[in-house]
Amino acid sequence: MRKLAIGTALTGALALAGVTAPAASAATPNLAFSDVTVNKGKAIVVGTTKTVNVPVTYTLTRPADLVIDNKKTFAAVMLYRGTLRSLANELDPAVMPTCTTTATTDTTVTESCSENIPVDPYEYLYDAADATTWKAAGLYAHVDGTVSDDFLSSSSDVAIWGNLTTAKVQRAARLTVDATPEPAVAGKTITVKGKLTRANWETSSYPGYQGQKVVLQFRTAGTSTYQNVKGITSGTGGALSTTVKASKSGYYRYVFAGTTTTAAATATGDYVKVK
Repeated sequence: MRKLAIGTALTGALALAGVTAPAASAATPNLAFSDVTVNKGKAIVVGTTKTVNVPVTYTLTRPADLVIDNKKTFAAVMLYRGTLRSLANELDPAVMPTCTTTATTDTTVTESCSENIPVDPYEYLYDAADATTWKAAGLYAHVDGTVSDDFLSSSSDVAIWGNLTTAKVQRAARLTVDATPEPAVAGKTITVKGKLTRANWETSSYPGYQGQKVVLQFRTAGTSTYQNVKGITSGTGGALSTTVKASKSGYYRYVFAGTTTTAAATATGDYVKVK
């Protein structure tokens, strides 16, 4: 699991400080992270291969005399699962946030900040437990030191303010549909098969998702709206199969509403001409 990799200097600072139990020193400045929004308030849906870039916006209020130079002094928002005392997993920005000053007083500066957290499922998501509700935390770190070929000295100060907001991470789902025969005869039976699968981050595959409610929908040719036909439950290996009476030419598709851990999915409509 990666440790807060916001540049080499910060990684070193957190490694020295021990991110699983950070302790702020007396010199830690008073920062306020507010109005934190992760992924525009939507669930973070992750498959097995593609990196998902998650936008994060927030307001940062800091002391007027504190300079965040992104060289020795850093501030950002991270996502974590578990507690700050015992992190189960974490997700962090790959580059430093962009901040714009919006207000100042004699003692404080308020900034509007944005950053991007890349979620690579192969590198950062390891098991089913990661498909859950995560928390956002504000991070401050300052690292200083001297290094040469024969001498190394380093000191750091790290503070993390947790539970600023929440964000749901979900497994991506896939749905297929195949309606036969094509063409069909009016009054005869059409068999509609398909399969429901979802991302498994441990194996980087899409195994079948069994025991889930799925709705068969139909759209008459020449119209734009699908209508519910019937609900069925996915079987072994996520298999879907049901029958309907042929009446009109049109498109059949399956729709999965999703669960708390798995995102919704809709199959591409399969056209059947009825004679």
